[in-house]
Amino acid sequence: MPPRTTLPADVSSTSFARALGELRGVVGAAYVLAEDEQLVPYRKLMIPAAEEDHQPSGAILPASVQHVQGVLSVCNRYKIPVWPISTGRNLGYGSAAPATSGQLILDLKRMDRILEVDPVLCTALVEPGVTYQQLHDYLRDRNIALWLDFPGDGPLVGPLGNTLERGTGSTPYGDHFAECCGMEVVLADGRVLRTGMGSLPRSASWQVFKYGYGPYLDGLFTQSNFAVVTKLGLWLMPAPVAYRTLLVQYPDDQGLAKGVETARPLRLSGTIRNPCRLSNATWMLTAFMRRAELYQGSGPVPDDVILAAARQHGIAPWSLTFTLYGTPEQIAPSLDIATRAFESSGAQIVTDYHDGSQANELNLSSFSLLNWVGGGGLVWLAPVSPARGSDAVRQRDIAKSILSMHGMDYLAAPTVYGRDLHHLTAVLFDHGDPQALERARACFRDLATTFADNGYGLHRVGVDFMDEVARTYGETRRDVNRALKRALDPNGILAPGKSGIHR
Repeated sequence: MPPRTTLPADVSSTSFARALGELRGVVGAAYVLAEDEQLVPYRKLMIPAAEEDHQPSGAILPASVQHVQGVLSVCNRYKIPVWPISTGRNLGYGSAAPATSGQLILDLKRMDRILEVDPVLCTALVEPGVTYQQLHDYLRDRNIALWLDFPGDGPLVGPLGNTLERGTGSTPYGDHFAECCGMEVVLADGRVLRTGMGSLPRSASWQVFKYGYGPYLDGLFTQSNFAVVTKLGLWLMPAPVAYRTLLVQYPDDQGLAKGVETARPLRLSGTIRNPCRLSNATWMLTAFMRRAELYQGSGPVPDDVILAAARQHGIAPWSLTFTLYGTPEQIAPSLDIATRAFESSGAQIVTDYHDGSQANELNLSSFSLLNWVGGGGLVWLAPVSPARGSDAVRQRDIAKSILSMHGMDYLAAPTVYGRDLHHLTAVLFDHGDPQALERARACFRDLATTFADNGYGLHRVGVDFMDEVARTYGETRRDVNRALKRALDPNGILAPGKSGIHR
């Protein structure tokens, strides 16, 4: 069992108690959590890491920018590190747990206001605690014809947190950072900065023009620990008049390369406007059955067993989905071009397929993945490569080989975004089984290392592996990050270790 109290590094119990007293004066006693049972939600991990390595010292829940400023003032004086979270559901990457033990969770979920929605310019301004479900309901209840783009766990998470992690979705607005505009951040010393046009007093263009004047700063506050983001501008997608989702099915394993080679030029030309997600048969089967119902042997489920079960459910070895958006007159020629291209590559096409994630429908269907093994263990792996069939096949072979070596199944959804492909892979295991947890951790380490050695870097990683992945990007990049950290956060109180960035 973890210790009842995990103190911040180099902070005595007396100083910590004094700091908590001052923090209660900032946000109210009810919103400073320090008891063991109160911290249980901040400890729960899905990733293959030991909870004792990611223990918070407490949690504090501010309700305003002024509260955040007050918290940082106290924490600077006592040198107490804080780990900001928005909704705390960074599932498969660490959830709400800090990168290192002893950090005080700065839980921003009480800051949950939708500050503005402009239905003409298709923008929104939100606080960290706003969820996709909340914003979706806001638009629906007011009959505002705008769509959201969200990740697979959309109802539970929020656009600010997901965008700061450079998350992705399934519509033409699937690159979430590309579709944000303007941030408000609280620097470590308590000063408030508004990026882009927001630095101009009485700015009328904060959510419509990204760059403002001088260096473009917004990227510094994604996947970093340089400030606390308290507001984010979003660009929302005008609801299309019509849309048509297609399912492309390939009859053999060559469908991975064929699907990538066919999708890329269609994406680059704009014929297809949203990411093209390929899914292997194992991934698709998770919607219908558990692994134990299919196979009781050791090691990964044999390919022939997977394919036999897939045929019974009408699942192809590789499936690809995409959606065409616009008016019927716009969709018709794109449908003809895309259909002919995929048919020429040897695929069969279903032209009236339904995929809610590509059509503004919030659901939790993606969590059927967790039923495959059971036990709640999940870590995501998404190495990036050029959108070439040969690279996708090479990545598949690396992943299958290493997963098989550790007795695990290959569940993958390689996605063509344009010039780049993200080989999204789910590493599933029973988190309650110590042997399975250790096997998953060793497997992930081998996967991350081997992909990096082959030139395929990870663009996002869980709290347990941030230093390791940062090292794969070289010392110069780490030195620059360290210099920025020292300039913006000289006491190093903001999320030490986030993305491998230390003071």
